[in-house]
Amino acid sequence: MQVPILKQRDYLIASIQAALTDADLLQLRDALVAQVGTFRSRGVIVDVTALDVMDSFAVRTLRDLAHMIRLRGAETVIVGIQPEVAFAMVQLGLILEGVSTALDLEEGLAFLDKKLKAGSRAG
Repeated sequence: MQVPILKQRDYLIASIQAALTDADLLQLRDALVAQVGTFRSRGVIVDVTALDVMDSFAVRTLRDLAHMIRLRGAETVIVGIQPEVAFAMVQLGLILEGVSTALDLEEGLAFLDKKLKAGSRAG
């Protein structure tokens, strides 16, 4: 399944609409990491609102994605983690260590705006 990746201002937004296979997740990771450079994006939002389950491979892939994108010079925020998914992740010890999260797309955009604005003042 192909995940749509939209460009909005300096950001890329990937909205996962249904459960993805491991191959789909790897394809999404590779596409986002490449498109950060292509579009000179400063931030990436991955919206997982539609997912009611995230296995250990999905969590690891999202964490790795965020770290790879940071190495490319952009920030990542994962938005829309459902309460049941958050509960299961904690119970199973699946953490998004070093990855920013937000409640929804609106908060994700606000988070990136604030983080990037603060970063430009520090530079």
